[in-house]
Amino acid sequence: MEKSEDILVVERLKKYFKTSFGVVKAVDDISFNVRYGEIFALVGESGSGKSTTGFTIAGVYVPTSGKIIYKGEDITMHVKKRPMRLKRDIQMVFQDPGSSLNPRMVVRDVVGLPLMVHEKIRDKAVLEERVAELLKMVGLPPEDFMYRFPRELGGGEKQLVAIARALATRPSFVILDESTSALDVSMQAIVLRTLLRIQRELNLSYLLITHDLGVVRNVASRVAIMYLGKIYEIGPTVDFFQKPLHPYTQMLLSAIPVMSDEEEKLKPKGIKSVGEIPSAINPPPGCRFHTRCPYATDVCKTKEPEFIEVGRGHWVACHMCSKA
Repeated sequence: MEKSEDILVVERLKKYFKTSFGVVKAVDDISFNVRYGEIFALVGESGSGKSTTGFTIAGVYVPTSGKIIYKGEDITMHVKKRPMRLKRDIQMVFQDPGSSLNPRMVVRDVVGLPLMVHEKIRDKAVLEERVAELLKMVGLPPEDFMYRFPRELGGGEKQLVAIARALATRPSFVILDESTSALDVSMQAIVLRTLLRIQRELNLSYLLITHDLGVVRNVASRVAIMYLGKIYEIGPTVDFFQKPLHPYTQMLLSAIPVMSDEEEKLKPKGIKSVGEIPSAINPPPGCRFHTRCPYATDVCKTKEPEFIEVGRGHWVACHMCSKA
């Protein structure tokens, strides 16, 4: 694929944290790309490193090593002190809107702060007009929400305010870190529909970080499966659900709740969700999933698998697949 098709390229990214117990290898040598106008999903269990990946791309964390290339520019060295233009163009919507919104600020000030910082808007009337436009964009009537405090909002309403704030800088790339996981099912649907509509209208690129495979199936075009700091499978969403190859991918799919016998028949057979993700301080040697994999052999316990392309754009790192 030509680099010009990619808004983001991550190359051999690592993010380690030093603790009193040892070095946490939260993100350990991962590579992937996100295309212009694409919704790319990064999927895995809690502790897999997917949120750390998002925070590192957003500039919250400084990478241990590797490259982050955005719109053809290497921005890795800018992470410690990113230019304002990059802060404007790369935005993030966090998992818990309750903790990401200042409880002492009304909605007008929450959404208006990026406008004041990045566009230097000081005129009150102009500021309120812009905030009103953003609130309408996410489906919140300005006359009802402009002067409310976060404590006066429901969970879904808070998340819509957080999305409006992210859109205030007119970004091209938005990182969605479990943005619907804290919401009830009805509000999840409203927020997702809003995000999809905005993505189409503004031609945004999304990095969708989630553990919800139902969301992935409905909105993402490509998926990367992350486990204990590494990516083990990456490919089109259709292939992910119809032809899952890595045992961890199969395990995730086998754990999806179903409502009918027909849906049950579509789930991978022969592998169940067992065990817990090991510690990132002392990850297993070889394939890190081998401690939970029913197909593991001696080579899986000692040698790290290499990525191989098994179909167009479908890559997997598994010794079992490399022998097929």
